[in-house]
Amino acid sequence: MDIQHFETLVVSALEDIKGTDIRVIDTTRLTSLFDRVIIATADSNRQTRALARHVADKAREAGLEVVGIEGEGGGGEWVLVDLGGIVVHVMQAAVRSYYNLEELWGAAPARPGRPGGLSAHAA
Repeated sequence: MDIQHFETLVVSALEDIKGTDIRVIDTTRLTSLFDRVIIATADSNRQTRALARHVADKAREAGLEVVGIEGEGGGGEWVLVDLGGIVVHVMQAAVRSYYNLEELWGAAPARPGRPGGLSAHAA
């Protein structure tokens, strides 16, 4: 599966469970460890865990490997899903604001997860 289809699968899975403010960051020029960081906001601990599990389930259904899931047992304010080429961060709003991952990866433009379609490379 190419990265664009992989990215679309993840964003769709997040939208299925009402993840909000989904941002896709192309990291291909910043690291060789993964190609995308996708960040989404959840309203509660329960939704954070549900979003992460749903992303992992959809990836597995598509035949992709889930490398790991971190943070499910730690209260659910921030759950990370490592899919190899894509790292997904599902965070509650206060945690997302505090850590501001978009600024951390600021050398790569962040774009909304859906409007205008998904491209393989951020502009």
